Amino acid sequence: MNGGAAEAALLTEMKRLAPPTVRLGCRMIGPNDEALLLPDEVAAITSRQPAVRRASGTARSLVRCLLALEDAEEAPIGRSPAGAPLWPRGFVGSLAHDAEMAVAAIARSVHVPSLGIDVEPAEPLPDDIAALVLTSGDVLSGVDARFATRVLYSAKEAAYKAAYPLDGEILGYEHINVDLARREAVTAGGRRMRLSFCTLPRVVVLAAAVNG
Repeated sequence: MNGGAAEAALLTEMKRLAPPTVRLGCRMIGPNDEALLLPDEVAAITSRQPAVRRASGTARSLVRCLLALEDAEEAPIGRSPAGAPLWPRGFVGSLAHDAEMAVAAIARSVHVPSLGIDVEPAEPLPDDIAALVLTSGDVLSGVDARFATRVLYSAKEAAYKAAYPLDGEILGYEHINVDLARREAVTAGGRRMRLSFCTLPRVVVLAAAVNG
């Protein structure tokens, strides 16, 4: 599947999982996408690894396209001291990438308190990693068994991204319980998030924090 077809296929699935107040997008990482970084973003991305800077350029360019759909002025997507993206006033969002694809989600903060997104290849999660991620409070039913632990891993990554801006707490996998059947995640501190996900052509999980 070529890049354009891969983007189209994943975007179709992502649109099916998007809540009405959230904009989602995806983009294949291009060979020179580090050039898409704005000057302030170049300074904020401390990694000197070309692959990291390339993926950051893809993801941030994608975010700016989504923000433009909301008539937001173009602005650099910087990084906080903790490494989290900094969003324009009035917006929340999240971005992620694997080795080939970047994904992003944005919403107006009046609609959603916080968002988290993660993308993973549609492959079984290695057993040693699954053993670290899976806890007794997790429920894996309601998803293709081949990808259940991969979705669980991605859900906990997305849930952490959504929870951290609100609570400022460092969470391990053991601090987040995920129920894939009910499409929800709950942190040890009681933060609740709605989950939406697809498993093909890539695993993408969106976590949206719930008010209250």
